[in-house]
Amino acid sequence: MALLKTLDLLHRWTGGIIGLLLALLGLSGALLVHRDAWVSLPHSSDSQVTDTAHIAAAVDRIMADPGTRPTGIIFANENFGLHRLSYKGDAGAYVDQAGNVVTRWQSQWERPELWIFDFHHHLFAGDSGEVVIGVVGLCGLFFVISGAILWWRTRRTFAFRLWPKRMTRSAIGRQHRDLGIVMAPLLLLSLYTGVTMVFRPTAALVLGPSAPALIDRSLKAPRPTGARLADKLDWGAMIRIAREHFPDAEFRGLSMPRKDSGLITLRMKQPAEWLPNGRSTFYFAADTGKLVDARDALAMPAQVRGYNMLYPLHAAKVGGLAYRLIMTLSGLALTVLGSLTVWAFWFKRRATPVMPSSSISPAASM
Repeated sequence: MALLKTLDLLHRWTGGIIGLLLALLGLSGALLVHRDAWVSLPHSSDSQVTDTAHIAAAVDRIMADPGTRPTGIIFANENFGLHRLSYKGDAGAYVDQAGNVVTRWQSQWERPELWIFDFHHHLFAGDSGEVVIGVVGLCGLFFVISGAILWWRTRRTFAFRLWPKRMTRSAIGRQHRDLGIVMAPLLLLSLYTGVTMVFRPTAALVLGPSAPALIDRSLKAPRPTGARLADKLDWGAMIRIAREHFPDAEFRGLSMPRKDSGLITLRMKQPAEWLPNGRSTFYFAADTGKLVDARDALAMPAQVRGYNMLYPLHAAKVGGLAYRLIMTLSGLALTVLGSLTVWAFWFKRRATPVMPSSSISPAASM
């Protein structure tokens, strides 16, 4: 009994402190699940171009001028017909699949889909914010597990409600408890997959104790060369080389060298991969454009392939509209649970009972 009281105390106080942040993460996640649908721009509904020569020509056009060359390209996909270019800082642009600029921005605040993504993944604070997100996710897992334990005592009074019957503290508590147990499986999936992307060692819980080291080793880039990015490279040749390796794959991303790596990274997604940007990766020398290394995502160890499935499960990048709606429900449930918890904990205090006048003794009234 004492243990359950302590667990209940921890559950309530921790929820009262970080519940609002969990609610905001749930809401932003629900919005991001449908990002390709609500970002509406000219040519955004164009069909995805898969012709190698067309893609090579577009990349050559985009990367031709060293002075205006982006730091990265995210290629169009079957749901969104524009390439997204990234520049230093928060600047960027959308271009059509021929390389023509559709819109530009100098700050992510000009594009809602970008700042919502940055909040959900980094809390606007880069790597430090990502760590905070991971810690909050761990707390969320604690809430789901401890909430299920605490619910067991009151299981006979279960009554599922999407919204409290009354906006009293006790009614909010009952709705929180019963909605939480219904949504527990989805919340565990959302929170665990999110946490594992931040804290890779947690992958060991599902993929085995050897998984974290194996994942690190398999996904580690080749040794840095320090080569300087040349002003003129045959970008189209890189596209053609990658296509020769994986004829059925789609191009997903092209990134310039980071720090002193001296490597240009090109990512492809094979049909059997779940990861939206794929993990089949090519590394080219930044000074010559020659192929340095090629990685086949489907040839990676089973634990690594399993790890590559976590983000698609988290972000509903598999399963079509049905699964997107399921993960939307998970995000909205987290929003309701977190926000009402904070409101009830801090603002909806228990009313002080008023003693009936008939119970007051004559002596006390004198």
